[in-house]
Amino acid sequence: MEPKDPNEFICGDIGESQPAEPEVQAICDSRSVMASSRKQKIDELLSRLHLLEKYENNLTSAEFLQIRQTKEHDQDICESDLSSVYLHKLLMLDYRARHIQAKQETNTCEQTETDDLFDMDEDDENRSEQTHIHPMDVHMAVFHCSDTFLKQKIVTKLSQCQYALPLLVPDPFTEDIQCPLWTFRQIQKTWKKTETKDNSNVVTMKSMPIYKAETPMVFCFRLGSLSVSKSQFINTLINDRHSTFFHRNCPGSSKSRVLFEGVAEIAWYCPAGKQNDSFTDCVAFCNLHGDGLSHDKQLNILKEMSSVNVVFVQKMDRSHESAGVINGLQNSSKPLIVLIENSSNKAVQLKNGAYKVGLKDRSQSDVSEDLKRIIRDILSAPHKSFQLESMSDTGFRLDENNTNCTNGLSFASEMMKIIETVDESEVKKTFLPCQGQLWHDWCKINKELYRLKGNIEVEKSKKQSELKRLREDQCKLSCSELIQSFIKHLSSSTQTESEYFIKWTQILLDAHGTDSLSSILQKYDEKWSEILDMKTKPDKSDELKSKKAELEKLSNDLQFMTCGLEHIFREMAQIYEAHMTLNKPPKEDQTDWSKYPELAAELMISGHPMELMDGEAGYVPLTWISSVIDQVIHRLGDKKVFVLSVLGIQSSGKSTMLNAMFGLQFAVSAGRCTRGAFMQLVKLSDEMKKVGDYILVVDTEGLRALELEGNTTFHHDNELATFVVGVGNMTLVNIFGENPSEMQDILQIVVQAFMRMKKVKLSPSCVFVHQNVSDVSAVEKTMDGKRKLQEKLDVMAQLAAKEEGHDAESFSDIIKFDVQKDVKYFAQLWEGSPPMAPPNPDYSECVQGLRSYILLKASESPSVKLSAFKTKVHDLWNALLNENFVFSFRNTLEIAVYRKLEVEYGNWTWVLRKEMLNIEQKLYPRITNGTLDHVDLSLLHKEVKSTFDQIKKSMSEYFENEKDKEILIQWRGQHELKINTFHDEMVQGLQRKLNNVIEQKKASKGFEERKTMFEKDLLQKSKDLAHKLRDKGQDDQELKNQFDCVWKEWVSELTRGIKPVGKINFEEDLMKAIQECGFEFDLISRRMREWSEKYKNFAECGDYTKYVVRNEFFCQQIFQLVKEKFTGRVPDKYQKLIQNYIANIEKKSSELIKNKPLVETGYSPSYLSEMSRNVKTSTEEFEKRSKFSLKKEFKVDLILFVFDRIKKWILESHDQFIKNNDAFTYLDSKKNEYFNVFQGFCKGSSSAVVLTELICDKLKSSMTEAVINQTAIDIAGELRCNVPAFKENRLNLEKHVLKSLAKKKDFQIYIHYIKNPRSYTETFITEQVETLLGTEYKDKCQSFFVTNISNLQTHIRQALHEVSKKIKSQNRDIVYWLQEFTTIIKDKLTFGTISSENFTDVKDFDFLKIEIEKGLDVIGADLKNLSVDELKKSRQRPDQILIDQLCDCCWEKCPFCGAVCTNTIKDHKTDKEGGIDHSVPFHRSGSLIGWHYKDTVEMGLDFCTTDVAGDGHFYPDASDRTVPFKTYRSAGPPYDTWSITPDLFKLSYWQWVVCTFKDDLEKHYNLKYEGLGEIPKEWKEITFEEAIRSLEEMYK
Repeated sequence: MEPKDPNEFICGDIGESQPAEPEVQAICDSRSVMASSRKQKIDELLSRLHLLEKYENNLTSAEFLQIRQTKEHDQDICESDLSSVYLHKLLMLDYRARHIQAKQETNTCEQTETDDLFDMDEDDENRSEQTHIHPMDVHMAVFHCSDTFLKQKIVTKLSQCQYALPLLVPDPFTEDIQCPLWTFRQIQKTWKKTETKDNSNVVTMKSMPIYKAETPMVFCFRLGSLSVSKSQFINTLINDRHSTFFHRNCPGSSKSRVLFEGVAEIAWYCPAGKQNDSFTDCVAFCNLHGDGLSHDKQLNILKEMSSVNVVFVQKMDRSHESAGVINGLQNSSKPLIVLIENSSNKAVQLKNGAYKVGLKDRSQSDVSEDLKRIIRDILSAPHKSFQLESMSDTGFRLDENNTNCTNGLSFASEMMKIIETVDESEVKKTFLPCQGQLWHDWCKINKELYRLKGNIEVEKSKKQSELKRLREDQCKLSCSELIQSFIKHLSSSTQTESEYFIKWTQILLDAHGTDSLSSILQKYDEKWSEILDMKTKPDKSDELKSKKAELEKLSNDLQFMTCGLEHIFREMAQIYEAHMTLNKPPKEDQTDWSKYPELAAELMISGHPMELMDGEAGYVPLTWISSVIDQVIHRLGDKKVFVLSVLGIQSSGKSTMLNAMFGLQFAVSAGRCTRGAFMQLVKLSDEMKKVGDYILVVDTEGLRALELEGNTTFHHDNELATFVVGVGNMTLVNIFGENPSEMQDILQIVVQAFMRMKKVKLSPSCVFVHQNVSDVSAVEKTMDGKRKLQEKLDVMAQLAAKEEGHDAESFSDIIKFDVQKDVKYFAQLWEGSPPMAPPNPDYSECVQGLRSYILLKASESPSVKLSAFKTKVHDLWNALLNENFVFSFRNTLEIAVYRKLEVEYGNWTWVLRKEMLNIEQKLYPRITNGTLDHVDLSLLHKEVKSTFDQIKKSMSEYFENEKDKEILIQWRGQHELKINTFHDEMVQGLQRKLNNVIEQKKASKGFEERKTMFEKDLLQKSKDLAHKLRDKGQDDQELKNQFDCVWKEWVSELTRGIKPVGKINFEEDLMKAIQECGFEFDLISRRMREWSEKYKNFAECGDYTKYVVRNEFFCQQIFQLVKEKFTGRVPDKYQKLIQNYIANIEKKSSELIKNKPLVETGYSPSYLSEMSRNVKTSTEEFEKRSKFSLKKEFKVDLILFVFDRIKKWILESHDQFIKNNDAFTYLDSKKNEYFNVFQGFCKGSSSAVVLTELICDKLKSSMTEAVINQTAIDIAGELRCNVPAFKENRLNLEKHVLKSLAKKKDFQIYIHYIKNPRSYTETFITEQVETLLGTEYKDKCQSFFVTNISNLQTHIRQALHEVSKKIKSQNRDIVYWLQEFTTIIKDKLTFGTISSENFTDVKDFDFLKIEIEKGLDVIGADLKNLSVDELKKSRQRPDQILIDQLCDCCWEKCPFCGAVCTNTIKDHKTDKEGGIDHSVPFHRSGSLIGWHYKDTVEMGLDFCTTDVAGDGHFYPDASDRTVPFKTYRSAGPPYDTWSITPDLFKLSYWQWVVCTFKDDLEKHYNLKYEGLGEIPKEWKEITFEEAIRSLEEMYK
């Protein structure tokens, strides 16, 4: 019987012979039952794997890459875990992923009833026990349940594991055949083809995407069942030590497989160019799983596409249905090899060219060798080639035929058409011009800014102009057709379309120019090998130099030829940076550059790597990186990341290790090693949140990169290592092989990098990964290796310490390091020799172990916020641009945290200060009223305790709960100490102040007693006079005249024998005091007249030359100092001596006067005489010490200046003395009060009415005082919390001061600020408060008035109520009533005595209460109209309260430019003491304080932040000693307590100030902006608006 065509039996197919209709129906029914059964099995399989729901809602790449808790290989695995463990193992490149099995529920043997082995029923083998899941079913289930992107990752990882890949895949339910061509798109294969030319073998390297490779394809399939494994035979052709195709003898295999039947897999043999290669060129092997007769669709297509068909059959039987297929193959022109299981014949070639090979009684190796030989013979002749892309013509369903994928391909193809319009070597130059020479020139010039020489500011301005020009050129060339197309498609596509578009772009770019790249790489490899050979031979120096030049050219060609996705992003970065720098809007025909970071952030979030450091320019584009991270934060929030970086020699497997560890694929152009540094976000699952939200992996180029040989030095590696170590929380130091010289080099670089981190107070951790170790399990060997590594690290630490100026004896002194835990030994990567070797499972285990260790360390270490990472990148790179990293490093994050702490500290101190003011307000009336005669510290401590406890609690919570608590911890102790000190100072200060008031009160006790007598006598006299005039009917004016007449008599009578306190005649007293010092009257009067305003600014004088007597000795000194170059101006060292002397004498004189008891005893002219004598004597001593003389004019002006500074305090003190002791002043203040008493009695008012009016008069004055004092405190608090200038910290106040100065444009005010910043800042606060109280805070002030009046009214009414209640219950008189009433109200009000003797007839206390309450309403109405000007009379004015709070800070000045330290805490510790050095965000031009070049009148224009980046020197003191600016701290105090880091920020504000006041500054300092001090023309172009904008940017 002739075998039938198998196609006849396919339901619905057309054949020559059709079965009868009932037979067709039976077949269809049978197939329906089989399909139902198959579906049930598939559902059961997916359910067991917990993948049923994922079949519709696919697994995604994000899930695949997410870091989870993992199971080790030898742990028990449940069926539900199989898919995730499989993916995890595959991610780690562990090829054993394909062999994982689930734990069986029971390991015990089943027992039967029989004891006879022969009774065992054969059916027992088929018991209903559930079999384990076939490994390839796990593989295919995961494949089917994955989205296309995850499938691509899976297939790429399978390829790296040297496994066969699914080529044709039947749908599990419909059995439609799909070709997953998309999954092959990222696979790159490299091999070496061997050809014989001219009797010699020529080896050619080829590297290309596998989908483009045209190779012969050997198609293998079986017809019928076999007892041997077809797949195992095929494996011997490819790699006899690795199961490329899964076969029945693989671990975990079973008969029951559900999803693997009908799958056609493909694998490639890639030769290594060696003699033992099985084949001389790349060969594809395709394997159809299952019986070919059952899978005719796959069979028919693949046998046509193949180059060679290999058929496995049990026997050659014409009656078997396989005979028809074999006959068809025989008749085909395709070479055919038939392997017969039951035949023992060796290989036989038939006449038609077909081959028969027997398998019976033959070893696999023999058969394999026969097959290899036959296939080689066949392929040596012309044959059909196979290309994966040709699968698109088979009619099978392609995975790429979906809308998103085709759109993505269409968009990418559109870009490639643009690229293909130019030569491969011109692509980057034509379409990516911004990252070419312009960018490289920009980087070069920008680095030169940190190496300035000569006229630094002029050079800086020139270079900044060049940088601006280069940015303008970039803007002109930006947005090429290629970039326009890329941005258009990326921004307008859906998320899935964008993902496909990016992938397609990467695929097509990597494929573009593959042949050219392969050729260049081969030439590079050959040339490098020649150079290595020549280095071992003598006398080849010239030839070696020539070869190196050729190698360099090849390197440049390679750089020009490579164009990947990273280059497009680099172009976007440069377009963005150029436009951002110039703030240029996009043109109409350009894409919106401001959206570029947003697009890049989207891709970074989705798992794409982003370039951190441009590897070609060796530069970090900070503006771009910052904006991208800002957008990531905008999308995700400021997530916590653990930053993991890696360092190592080039080609040491760093990227491979990271990719294996986290399933990454760092963007590397085809055929290139990583250049620069790339960063990629890897999400952590919820159970890993202890570590953080993400791991940010930073992959870097190798140290000692061959591309950099000859044109880059050790500096490049140092720079890269320092940067990478600095940004990472942990750095993996990758050491490859056991070459001691290479290890020495990398250890030296790495140790120095960690040394630098220690010096700038960064503390990353590190793990040393020693790769390619032959025997990682040998404990003795690894222990010895660790010991040697520790020794080398210690030696390197000592060398680095010596170079960096640090003390370190061992590596552990630099970084916390445990050699037992922090050194990992890795097995070699490949299990055999590439390119066919699979990854070593031991390597994968090492990766898994390292991954677990990293996660463990990460969980124990503080992660950082994305914003902090961004800041750290800025700080590190800016510091690296300078020659001295440690000196230049500025920890912006730490500074920002400290500034925030300053704000909080200011808030805590304000709460405490305000509470102390309230306590003062509470105790002051009791002192004034005489109820408190001493203030103990215990009393004040008790009063403030509750508030202080709350502050300490708030501090504790801040340090423990703030997000940056790891940084804050270093300052906790000193701030807790500071707040305690501040508390003690406030308490002790208030105690002194209140006890001084008590002492003043005691000192004026006699006067107080007189006041009581005055009150009694005046009241009696007013009453008596009123009784005399009561019946005369006089009007108010007549009464007033009568009262005025007798008032003078009363005052004379009451003050008989008392002398009035005289007024001060300062001018006369001062003139006399100066004359007593021996100065002429004419000189004094002239200086007072001519310098009436000027001597007030005596300390701010810019040039004291006119005051110096040029005697013979002084002239000798000058001419010896400057020889012939004397400029007519006293040398700077003498100017400084004079200036410092003036400041010191002013301070001493002020202290002298303030120690006098002016408040107690009043002013005496002798004080001025003593002060004047002291100034004169001190000046004479100064002249002797300085060895030069000062004119009389100087001494007179100095006395006038000192007096002017203390005059206000003398007046205020004397006024207080008058208030406390002058009877005439006191009586004058009582005149209106007693006129009202007199007037009341005259008009017939009862004693009760008069008493009411008298009480109300006293209440009004007392309430006015109390309301004003309390409102001053309240409004100060309101201003402190809400006015932008007064809230936050000292730095914020400084910004507003500078802005105010710029708006005033007054040179004298600027000089006042520059010379005496604290004094001007106090003036600024006073002016601001006065302005605000008169404008926007006027209503608020009135509101406080109303509230405080109401509170006092309530207090007084409560007192009236309590007194009335007591008086009724005890039946007491007016004396008792007055005593009780005044006692209660004196807790809050100062209240004078009332003589009750004149009101003994008052009996109606209810009337008294009612009338006083009425009076209170009238008083309240009057006081509501209080003017804000009344606050000037408060015990402590609002502006003074704010001055005490805001100016209680550091006022140290930069020794170079006079900029004021902006630390909010006074007397703060320096860095050496565990605190923070003096610092200011932005310094000034030294010319503003008169800095100039020695022996010239040329201004020193430079900014000190520029100077410290240059190579200049300065004179730190009056000697001739010079110190390099770069090591300014070595000059000693005060230089060594200042942190001045190089900063090339364009300081437009201070440049504008210099230009605006150029003439004034020249005149003031008697210097010139000329020569080296000439102002650059760029400075003169700065506008006022730019200056203010610069100020805002400077203090952000």
